[in-house]
Amino acid sequence: MLVRLRSLFLAVLALPVVGASAHDLSFTDTRLAIRADGTFRADLRCDLDALALGTDPKADGREVVAAIRSKSPAERDILLARLRELLARRVRVRFDGTPAPFEVGFPERVSDPAAVADAPGATVFGLTAQLTGRVPPRAREVTFWASRAFPPVNLTVAQEGQAEPARFVLQSGEESPPIRLGRVASGPGRGETALRYLRLGFRHIVPEGTDHMLFVLGLFLLSPRLRPMLLQVSAFTLAHTATLALSTLGVVRLSPAVVEPLIALSIAYVAAENTLRQELRPWRAALVFGFGLLHGLGFAGALGELGLPRGDFLTGLLAFNAGVELGQLAVLAAAFLATAAIRGKPWYRSRVVVPVSFAIAVVGLCWTVARAWAGLHSL
Repeated sequence: MLVRLRSLFLAVLALPVVGASAHDLSFTDTRLAIRADGTFRADLRCDLDALALGTDPKADGREVVAAIRSKSPAERDILLARLRELLARRVRVRFDGTPAPFEVGFPERVSDPAAVADAPGATVFGLTAQLTGRVPPRAREVTFWASRAFPPVNLTVAQEGQAEPARFVLQSGEESPPIRLGRVASGPGRGETALRYLRLGFRHIVPEGTDHMLFVLGLFLLSPRLRPMLLQVSAFTLAHTATLALSTLGVVRLSPAVVEPLIALSIAYVAAENTLRQELRPWRAALVFGFGLLHGLGFAGALGELGLPRGDFLTGLLAFNAGVELGQLAVLAAAFLATAAIRGKPWYRSRVVVPVSFAIAVVGLCWTVARAWAGLHSL
């Protein structure tokens, strides 16, 4: 039984190592415009090259471009046709519940892929898919839906002649609330906004915040006793809450090229120290507080990609932070449950804490190098 529990704990720790990228809280920025002439246009911003090839959007963009360039003109035409078909199948603009047909265009597509520079940000099919169609006569409301093939959707719905558009944040595969046509567009209520940003904050930790999960597990592994763990988590929470708020308000700013490698280095340091010390030292809590300041800047970067609602700025900020806290508590709860039967064993440190901490430290160091290298190339 003990062996099974230990294996379960190690499996829980091993899961986040897969797909170890930083803050991949990307969004499909979408603007749906309802025009006075009875037409609509939806602009979706996403990685069309990766979508056409069916590869992970987190893959190296230069490799994706090279793969498309290596194909013959006929094969690229097939890719383009498949991309149009995919968008037609996995995106819906519904009026009164009925999908409206639309044409798919790629205004940023490069006619000659050979001319695409081998540089970060280069693209063949572009980053914008343009969907155009007609609004049915006497339509009363419209909704937008994109399948789970796309990241969460940051949706803006603008009606010509109305000053204030409606804005929504949709989870992958979620349909927007109905937007009334011909009236002042109303956005989500405060409660709905809080729930959406709470879910986004939680998701930024579980399952997408691999680095933050490993950092919290590093704090958990120092000691099986509750007091040291709570002291560290409290210091971490206080720090990242402060910098999340200050950075979101524009008071503190630091380039992701600097923040991301330092976050990875903080993971490596905490895990490495676990292999050398068994008890909490006063400077450990102070260091964790400093690391929390860095992680808060990372959270702010993710929240900056999302954006906050104008009318409910504070609601969105507090809800996102609360979601982050719930995500951290979920990681700690999983670790507690997985090790409940073995934490008091004399071999727990030598067989679990030390090897797992060592593995986390190695991952953290690898991320530090990879992120620093990526940061240099992005400058």
